[in-house]
Amino acid sequence: MKTSEIRDLIDFISKSGLNEVNIETKELKLSVKREPDQKIFKSSPALSAPVQTVASPVSAPVAPPVIAAVKPDTPPASAGSGKKTIDIKSPMIGTFYRSSTPDTPPFVSVGDKITKGQTVCIIEAMKLFNEIESEVSGTIVKIPIENSTPVEYDQVLFVVEPD
Repeated sequence: MKTSEIRDLIDFISKSGLNEVNIETKELKLSVKREPDQKIFKSSPALSAPVQTVASPVSAPVAPPVIAAVKPDTPPASAGSGKKTIDIKSPMIGTFYRSSTPDTPPFVSVGDKITKGQTVCIIEAMKLFNEIESEVSGTIVKIPIENSTPVEYDQVLFVVEPD
């Protein structure tokens, strides 16, 4: 499918009132899901500044925070602490960012204590920046995803040792 066809499909879905659509062909598997009362934000492409100049920060629209799916998991073989861990998984397909801008420190790092409701990362999907909040309190023991990389739905973003 071409990008324009995907955009047209998403526009059609938003106007039709459907909350979930799954399309699967030989070349493509597409799943679109939204919350019934979710507000849809539209934005223009981000502006890029020349490398040599200093530009003021450009803020992109941020969708309401999304609570990440958590799933109890067996401890990783390398953990060695004997405690159970919980995976914080991606609730959507998009691009994973550890901080709000390239110049700011990451929301969380390995060894950081987090609390329930704390923003742990941002996932960009369709030019919307979605803050992902933790549903669990604990300590980050592993971050298997590199910054600025694509993530799939239900992919592990963080491994947390609960308090």
